[in-house]
Amino acid sequence: MAPSFNDENSLFNFVVKDGNGVKGLVDSGLTEVPSRYIQPSHQRINKQEAATALLENMAIDLSELDGANHDQVVKAIAHAAETLGFFQVVNHGVPLKLLDSLKVSAHQFFSQPPEKKAVYLKEVSPSPIVKYGTSFVPEVEKALEWKDYINMVYTNDSDALEFWPNECKEVTLEYIKTSKEMVKRLLQELIGNLGVNLDDSRLESLMGLRMVNMNFYPTCPNPELTVGVGRHSDMGTLTVLLQDGIGGLYVKKGENSSSGNEEWIEIPPIDGALVINIGDILQIVSNGRYKSAEHRVRTTSSASRVSVPIFNVPLPVAKIGPLPELVARDGVARYRELVFQEYMNNFFGNAHEGKKSLDFAAI
Repeated sequence: MAPSFNDENSLFNFVVKDGNGVKGLVDSGLTEVPSRYIQPSHQRINKQEAATALLENMAIDLSELDGANHDQVVKAIAHAAETLGFFQVVNHGVPLKLLDSLKVSAHQFFSQPPEKKAVYLKEVSPSPIVKYGTSFVPEVEKALEWKDYINMVYTNDSDALEFWPNECKEVTLEYIKTSKEMVKRLLQELIGNLGVNLDDSRLESLMGLRMVNMNFYPTCPNPELTVGVGRHSDMGTLTVLLQDGIGGLYVKKGENSSSGNEEWIEIPPIDGALVINIGDILQIVSNGRYKSAEHRVRTTSSASRVSVPIFNVPLPVAKIGPLPELVARDGVARYRELVFQEYMNNFFGNAHEGKKSLDFAAI
């Protein structure tokens, strides 16, 4: 028999403070979504109304960057960055067996008893580089998100192997290492497409810190009432995302469509592909030329879903602003210079609300 949560405090304590997460709710025998998870009607995702992007035939082959088709590939990457802010890549250099292992290890971590996961709750975690939680910022959200996660910050190999969870530390570390060159190459090509050449130190400053999430979206009894992740853009430079085969990732087409006329596109899972999306920092650095992607995730009643993003972000002490070469050419700076830690504090201090996070840096 499912436990009864007579008030929101008991639900919040069970899910958030005690570390049972959404999976704990589902495992308790829950048959309907608690009111705290019901999203306002305008925030819900209607699968029938969303278009499916024709991205099965639009996965970009990164191996062709070193061949005769280099210029066409760069053009395709830049076009995606200027419009949708999302694209998929194959032949990316990350072993396909590793991607399969990542999905398996994510399920292994979240299938553990709650007390095994709760040791990584922020208040008790053995290190600030690993945190287990649920939703995004549950303390300030009016409606909670139907998601649990484990967040791992990469500082160095020894810290990762000492503090990250045993179920996923080695495979996650390999994921970070094998994707680094791909991220660097994509940034080189995107910045070069703007007519700017950055040396290695300037490039490294844009991807100096890497954070990995393993996200778990348990089956949901009323998926039409909830969201796995609310509408938002990522705060960093580039995000590398591994999807499983279930699907549920949606991206908004265009920045200026009104709430009644928004078009959302589902990013279909492609076996062996990685999803790349533009983050706020790349929009700022490019002086608005590249667009960070507003996206969200739906829930499903059919199966639990996992995803594994790597967030490539600047170091907290790094100064971030439009590239001077672009400001000189454009004649205007559309964003102010700021320290990335300030941007990060603002981002994590608020609930998801579209691309509102960018307002913090706007002039």
